[in-house]
Amino acid sequence: MNDRQVESRALVQLLARYREPDLARSIFELLVTAVPFALIWFVMVSALAGGFWLALLLAVPAAGFLVRLFIVQHDCGHGSFFRGRLANDWVGRILGVLTLTPYDFWRHSHALHHASSGNLDRRGIGDIDTLTVREFLARPRWRQLLYRLYRHPVVMFGVGPTYLFMLQHRLPVGMMRGGWKPWLSTMGTNIAIAILAAAMIWLVGLGPFLLVHLPITVLAASIGVWMFYVQHQFEDTVWAHDEAWSFHEAALHGSSHYDLPAVLRWLTGNIGIHHVHHLSSRIPYYRLPDVLRDHPQLAAVGRITLLESLGCVRRTLWDERRQQLVSFKEARSGA
Repeated sequence: MNDRQVESRALVQLLARYREPDLARSIFELLVTAVPFALIWFVMVSALAGGFWLALLLAVPAAGFLVRLFIVQHDCGHGSFFRGRLANDWVGRILGVLTLTPYDFWRHSHALHHASSGNLDRRGIGDIDTLTVREFLARPRWRQLLYRLYRHPVVMFGVGPTYLFMLQHRLPVGMMRGGWKPWLSTMGTNIAIAILAAAMIWLVGLGPFLLVHLPITVLAASIGVWMFYVQHQFEDTVWAHDEAWSFHEAALHGSSHYDLPAVLRWLTGNIGIHHVHHLSSRIPYYRLPDVLRDHPQLAAVGRITLLESLGCVRRTLWDERRQQLVSFKEARSGA
């Protein structure tokens, strides 16, 4: 066991005291997220009378609050937002209707992501598809082009998120081994989405509903995928094969500390403190800043600023020799 693995394991014990959620704080966090989202949504409907572009401007903060609702759902999935599983599960399921994410299906795949993050032998569920340089160069040209297309920013942060949340989440293909629960979760969420959409269309009309809700959903989906991408696809992340992989090391050093400005940090529910979250996923998101305050040495681990994060887009392949993510150009020159 190397020094970084020892350090990571020791930190888990220190972080245990932050895992207890506070009921009043959790309810407060839910209200200050859900109520503004609903208010902005209906203000956007009213703003359509003054022109679509005025309403479209309001889609930006609305999408931010929708992302924050997803973070609440995310914490419910980890059992960290409330003490009881029943409260976590039902709040998570209700929010899944708004976020277009079937709660039980997503919770299962996300748990697999946490259990295998950074493991080269267990890729493919709940993460961004990532090839090693060797794997990429061994592929025929047409498959290399497909991977390049998949990794293109327009696809990764534009087309991809819309497809993921609006289409892929409607049918849990590939989750048959999970039994009937993923299907029940997905179909139940789909029915609830249809009922809610029908009610809103009856209330405000089909046109206003689409003009308001589609931009919010598309923007929020792109923000969500961007956040997830930056949290694991940075230069000095950690990937290893089974025999060398360590859960604790991959959690602490394979996840970034996305150090965002205060407003963005609040709207994204502190999920940028992702290395701490992966190390101890039962910590409520509103207690993650307490960890950095009490253990300032963690603030520098995997730290990426907003400006630096833009460079993560070009890092597309894991170089096993250099032990870092590299660009397509760097992979070619290295080969």
